[in-house]
Amino acid sequence: MSLISTFSLSHELYNYSVTLDVHQNFVPKFNGRYLTSNVNITLPGASGSVPIGSRYAKFKTRKGRKVTSLGVLFDFTGGAKGTSVQKVADMVKELWFAEAIKEEPDLFLLAGHMPVSKSDSLDKWPLIFDAIRALHPYTPIMILGGHTHIRDCTQYDGRSMALESGRYMETIGTLDVYDDLYPSSLYQLIPDRCSIAAKLDHKTEASQNPENIVFSRRYLDPNRVTYEYHTGVKDNKFDTTLGLWITSGLKALADKFGLNFVYGIAKRDYTTNQSPYPSEGSSLSLFVEKALPVALGINNTRNNIPNVIIANSGSQRFNIYTGPFTKNDQLTASFYPDQFLYIPEVRLSDARKVLAALNGGRAPPTRRGTDAAQTKADDLQYVDERYKAWLQDMDKRGGVERREAQNQTLGYVTSDSCPGVGDDIAHAPLPYYPLPKFVNSVFPDVAEDATIDVVFIDYIEARVVAFLNSIQKVKTYSSSDVGLYSPVLASDAFGLYAQAAWN
Repeated sequence: MSLISTFSLSHELYNYSVTLDVHQNFVPKFNGRYLTSNVNITLPGASGSVPIGSRYAKFKTRKGRKVTSLGVLFDFTGGAKGTSVQKVADMVKELWFAEAIKEEPDLFLLAGHMPVSKSDSLDKWPLIFDAIRALHPYTPIMILGGHTHIRDCTQYDGRSMALESGRYMETIGTLDVYDDLYPSSLYQLIPDRCSIAAKLDHKTEASQNPENIVFSRRYLDPNRVTYEYHTGVKDNKFDTTLGLWITSGLKALADKFGLNFVYGIAKRDYTTNQSPYPSEGSSLSLFVEKALPVALGINNTRNNIPNVIIANSGSQRFNIYTGPFTKNDQLTASFYPDQFLYIPEVRLSDARKVLAALNGGRAPPTRRGTDAAQTKADDLQYVDERYKAWLQDMDKRGGVERREAQNQTLGYVTSDSCPGVGDDIAHAPLPYYPLPKFVNSVFPDVAEDATIDVVFIDYIEARVVAFLNSIQKVKTYSSSDVGLYSPVLASDAFGLYAQAAWN
């Protein structure tokens, strides 16, 4: 297996130095296969922007099949200064795009950090699909999407399929196309955890109106047993020299960055959505009610002043499990390096109203859509809400009954728009408990008109200030009233807490 294309995600764009490092040091390793069709960077000292990677790639598979591939990001506007994402609607009008799709390949492979659901407003794949179909009505098109963290599949016509394969490394997605007349194949593994094995139809001049292609897709649970079953290779024969070398290299990197350092021992599991919030089993309760007060209070001269701490529930990305809690676990569960700001001398009653307003839905219009921090907050919230709505729907479809039967392990139970069954292994749905958009530490036991510090995650500053001004008229707040509460970052909080409480 060889990597034949990869593409840019949105997280590389939050920090310009990271984007620049990707462009200068990471992209060259892929020899033209790191695709950023609509993602650009302005280099230091330059007046115009250039693609971070390549606009597109054309190559042949080991069987000689011609592939044209693009890598597209959704219409993301939250990047750092010096980065830019061209809207997909504008990208398809570019001359380079017309040149890229002019020649008909055996396959168009579209890979990108963008949802594949027709009902999702971020899904702009149809714009690219329609542009290709205008020139090539029957050429197979395979789309590998992402961003919303769900397992999803859709077809735009009978000779295409679009697949989104979950989040992180929880799912390996396989997309297969069958034609008995021409048994050649293409195999692909890309960083969004999607793989593709294809047997493309052989078109002839007499076949001006080919039949629909028979597709299938599979969502694989990532473990060695699954891999051995689907590759047909078991035991020590499964381990290749290259694989063992990669494993050794990853272990060396873990040692280099101290990822195996143990902060403490967790006595129980803490989950994001499988336990109600607030509760002892909720990782959000652990984070905002216990970890943050301890971590932010270290060497803090304001620690003796009553406060409430507010964080986005989407800031926690994964569960914490019983046993040693390492630096790697901390990065997995809570990796956003966000700062905490504060506004002093806010009445407790007003602080409660700010939290209620944050959880009430739409944010105030101030700086919305133009401020990168605000856009980042909106994007994180959108992904979090989309993923959790998917979990909630899954649980509603017989979750309690299937869990009570106790004849299936817990996992994802997928219902998508493509024919047939997608999940490789049948599971009972994970329990799901809804979360508020924003969570808070325990309010201090003071009078309602007493003043406290309102501490909050940095990228909601505009919302907090705007809501304070809308719920009271005693004072007009501005950014000059906001200060840095602590140098401790959100991504460090669990480790500091574990060292203090789990030893």
